[in-house]
Amino acid sequence: MISADEIREHMEVLAQDGAHVGTVDHMDGPSRIKLTKSDSSDGQHHYIPLDWVDHVDQHVHLSKNADDVKSNWAVN
Repeated sequence: MISADEIREHMEVLAQDGAHVGTVDHMDGPSRIKLTKSDSSDGQHHYIPLDWVDHVDQHVHLSKNADDVKSNWAVN
């Protein structure tokens, strides 16, 4: 299980297929990652659940491909 304290601001978020899906703004509570709106094609913040994270190194790597991420992330 990935810990929220492994996620840092400005980390690049990559989908399972290697596609860039966003940049971490910050953790929104203990289980949700808020992505920056400046790195979003629609200019909105998007949120992804921590349980989509496969592993963290210098990037946040997700267990879903980019299409799945973008069709299922929360918008606020």
